Amino acid sequence: MNKKLIRFDWAVKKLLRNKANFVILEGFLSELLFDDIRIEKILESEGNQETEDDKFNRVDILTQNSKNELIVVEIQNTFEIDFFHRMAYGASKALTENLSLGQAYSEIKKVISINIVYFDLGQGQDYVYKGSTNFYGLHQKDTLSLSDKQKTAFSKDKVSDIFPEFYIIKVNKFNNIAQDNLDEWVYFLKNSEVKDEFKAKGLKEAGEVLDYMRLPEDDQFSYNRYLDYLHYKASEMLSLQTEAEDRVRQDEKVKLAENLILKGTDDQFIADVTGLALEQIKDIRANLTKK
Repeated sequence: MNKKLIRFDWAVKKLLRNKANFVILEGFLSELLFDDIRIEKILESEGNQETEDDKFNRVDILTQNSKNELIVVEIQNTFEIDFFHRMAYGASKALTENLSLGQAYSEIKKVISINIVYFDLGQGQDYVYKGSTNFYGLHQKDTLSLSDKQKTAFSKDKVSDIFPEFYIIKVNKFNNIAQDNLDEWVYFLKNSEVKDEFKAKGLKEAGEVLDYMRLPEDDQFSYNRYLDYLHYKASEMLSLQTEAEDRVRQDEKVKLAENLILKGTDDQFIADVTGLALEQIKDIRANLTKK
């Protein structure tokens, strides 16, 4: 049996900020970015400070790697309609907070924004997306590139290497079939489980460090409270969705009743067709008369 592990988002808050456990986060980043990532340090910023409102719904961590790049990992558990805007804001904050007063613009650090979401963000069929910035000619249809001098001065190969880069992992879209190392990580993000056959970087260490039974009693209590809150938020979202759907159905019934009234249909027939009470139909008729 593959043992259940604690959730990655809680681990990021409590365990993975410890330098001894960097290997887990490094493994995840290496598989996602197809690079050998080494974390130099965890940075504090205005963006990753907890508040009472969001300390359960969202988790983020700002790191600096050995290439002097900034990597923001943000995890969002519940639906947020303006999450794309939040991604843009988070990357911008990381960039500006880490440019000291008087530094040249060429000193800005490359920002990599990694967003793990447990809801269906946007509209798309894939579960891992990458976004980068390139400039295309409207007339010549060419791609704007760096000059040789710029490549040498900035140690960059492409224009997109300067601008923030975004990744989105839509965890709930994953079908639980791991076909490569990145899929193994997405499987873990979704199921909090590492299968014995998994070979992805960092997962072996995750299977050891993130074992619930290894947590001190206080951390077990904190983790269980976190899970309870996530269950509560999921139930709350389902209730809100159900209420919204009920209101839509009710509005559709009222609209149908209005149309039937205008066509001279009697109240009992309208009640039979719409399922509305006779008193409701009388009120609708009275309101139409006032109009």
